[in-house]
Amino acid sequence: QVQLVESGGGLVQPGGSLRLSCAASGITFRFYSMGWYRQAPGKQRELVAIISTSGTTNYDDSVKGRFTISRDNAKNTAYLQMNSLNAEDTAIYYCNAKKLTTTYWGQGTQVTVSS
Repeated sequence: QVQLVESGGGLVQPGGSLRLSCAASGITFRFYSMGWYRQAPGKQRELVAIISTSGTTNYDDSVKGRFTISRDNAKNTAYLQMNSLNAEDTAIYYCNAKKLTTTYWGQGTQVTVSS
């Protein structure tokens, strides 16, 4: 059974930081590209950042320079370090694992940026 379990979300003040984690089980983690997506209320789910099996990263323009995606294949875990958070970053953040046509999603973790 494949599971992607996100953690690390919460309430943070503007300008603050959070680190999200995505722990994977049931897959050969190192063969999957990993991504973080987010969905704000009333909006479509959007890509935030992805990291390939070789470690190549890509970011949405809105988070470049503020967010960092990483992975630890030994721990079957992907991370999203989020700095300089603002209200527009408020959303449910979802972890995604993809290999060819196979995709898995986590259940999501809420991130709320508010004073």
